[in-house]
Amino acid sequence: MHASLRCAALLGTSALPIDVQVDLALGLPGFVVVGLPDMACVDAKVRCATAIRNSGYELPHKRITVNLAPGDLRKEGASFDVPIALAVLQAAGLIPPATVATLAVGELSLSGEILPVRGVLPIALLARAIGVERMIVPEVNAAEAALAQGLEVHGVRTLADAAAAFTGELAFPPGPAEATALPAETRPDLSEVRGQGFCKRALEIAAAGAHSALLVGPPGAGKTMLARRMPGLLPALTFEEAVEATSIWSVAGKLRHGQGLLSERPFRAPHHTISVAGLVGGGSPPRPGEVSLAHNGLLFLDELPEFGRAALEALRQPLEDGEVAVVRVRGAAVLPARFMLLAAMNPCPCGHEGETATPARCNCTVLQKEGYRRRVSGPILDRFDLHVEARALSPSELSGPSTGETSDAVRARVEAARARQQERFRGLRGVHANSQLRGRALRELCGASSAALALLARSMERLGLSARAHDRILKLARTIADLENVRGVEAPHVAEAVQLRCLDRAVTGRSAEKVPTHQLARAAVLRANAPGTSPGPITQEGT
Repeated sequence: MHASLRCAALLGTSALPIDVQVDLALGLPGFVVVGLPDMACVDAKVRCATAIRNSGYELPHKRITVNLAPGDLRKEGASFDVPIALAVLQAAGLIPPATVATLAVGELSLSGEILPVRGVLPIALLARAIGVERMIVPEVNAAEAALAQGLEVHGVRTLADAAAAFTGELAFPPGPAEATALPAETRPDLSEVRGQGFCKRALEIAAAGAHSALLVGPPGAGKTMLARRMPGLLPALTFEEAVEATSIWSVAGKLRHGQGLLSERPFRAPHHTISVAGLVGGGSPPRPGEVSLAHNGLLFLDELPEFGRAALEALRQPLEDGEVAVVRVRGAAVLPARFMLLAAMNPCPCGHEGETATPARCNCTVLQKEGYRRRVSGPILDRFDLHVEARALSPSELSGPSTGETSDAVRARVEAARARQQERFRGLRGVHANSQLRGRALRELCGASSAALALLARSMERLGLSARAHDRILKLARTIADLENVRGVEAPHVAEAVQLRCLDRAVTGRSAEKVPTHQLARAAVLRANAPGTSPGPITQEGT
C-alpha cells in the first residue's frame, strides 16, 4: 500500500515543501529511508518503529520504504519523525486518510511522546501559502504555529493524539499567540546614565532614523551602559516585523518553549571572539548568524577593534543591503539582516588618550595607536552614520543628582519621528526609516534647502568626506528635522549632522583644526537643551 503526507525542510530562514511518500510491500521485513537524508533522518526509522509499537499499533511484517521528495534536497533534523510515522500508519491501514490537506512536523521519542522542533513558524507560513488547511505540531510549538493566521493548528503531545488529529477525530486548541515582553521594571532606563548629554542626544537621533552609531571614549565613560539602554528608545515592532524576527529566532532555536510572537526588538551583543559564520551566518546548510538574529533590532559590538578583521569586513554587505547571501556546496540561502549597528571602542590601546587628568595616564606610542586604529578598516568606519565621542565623567557629574530624561520620554519623540517617516515613505517598498533611503528617493524625499546643500558641499571639501558620507549626513539631517517636526532640511540640521558624523578624531587621528566646532557645536547645544524647538539660523563662515 502507498501513502503520502506533507512536511517541510528548512533552508536558511525559509521553509521548503517536502512530500513524505511511504510504500509497504511484500518481502523481507525492513525499514528504509531514502531522499538524501542526514543521519538524524536515517535514525527516524528506529524512532518511528519503536514509537508506533509503544503507542499501541502493530505494524505488518512488510518492507517499509520511505522517500523524502524531492530527492536532490538535503533533509536534516528529526522534525520528519511525526509525518513519517503518520504516513506509515496510513499506508498500513491502521488509520484512515486525512479529510483535509494536512502538514505535520515533530520529533518522536521512543515512548511515542512528541518533542518540540525549531522553525515551526516559517513552516506554518509555508503551509498557509501552499494551501494546507491543517497543521499538526508539538504542543509546545502550537502558540508559535498559530501566528500563521487562517491555518488550523493542532498541538499534540503523543503519536496517538497526532493520529486522532490527523483523521479529524480529535482537535486541540492552539496555544495563545501572545507577545512575550520583558517586565518593565527590569529594563535599564536612560535616566540612570549620568552626564553624557551629547551621547544621549546622538542615540536619540540614531533611534529615530535607525542609524548606525560608533561610541568612542575611555574605559568607564558609560559607552556600554548607554548601548544597553538603546533598546528602550526604539519603537515597538509592527506585526509584520515581529513575524519576521520570530521566524528567524524559531529557525535558530532561540524561542523558549511555548513562546509566541516577539514583542521587543532583538538586541544581540556577541563576544569579540565570534567567528565569521557565527556573526553573519553560515554552515551547511546555511544557518542564521547574529546579524540575522538582530533583524529589525539592534546589534551591539563592544570593544570593536578586538573583533576579527574578517568578521568585521563581512558586515559590509548586510549593512548596505539588509541581507546576507550565504553560498555553500550543499545549498545557498539569502538571510535577512536589516539591523541597527551600535559599536563601542577605546581611543587607544590603554584607553586614556585625550583625557585631561594630570599627570597624563596615556603611555601609548604613536605606532601602538596607529596599529590599534587600523584594526577597524576605513570602509567599516565609513558605514557608521554617527561617530560619537563619550568623554570621561567628572566627580561632580558622578556624585550629583540624576536629572536626565527617562527612556519613555525619549521613546515618545522617536516614535513621533518614525511616524512622520512612515507617512513620507508611503508607497515605497522596503523603506521604513531614513537610514534605508537610497538614490533618487533620498534626493526627492529629504527636501533639503539650497543653503543646507551648500553647507554640506563646503563640509565635504573641508573634511574630505566620501560620497557615502555625503548621503549619510543628508539622512541624519533629515532625521534631525523629523525630530523637530520640520518639513524641510535646513542648514542647522546639516550642521549638527556633520558634527555627529565627524567626531572621529580619536579614531582617525584628524587634527582638531579641520573641524569647525564653534558653529556646529552651537546647533547641537541648542537642540540638546530644547529638543522640541528649532534654533535660529547659524552662520556658515569657515565651514
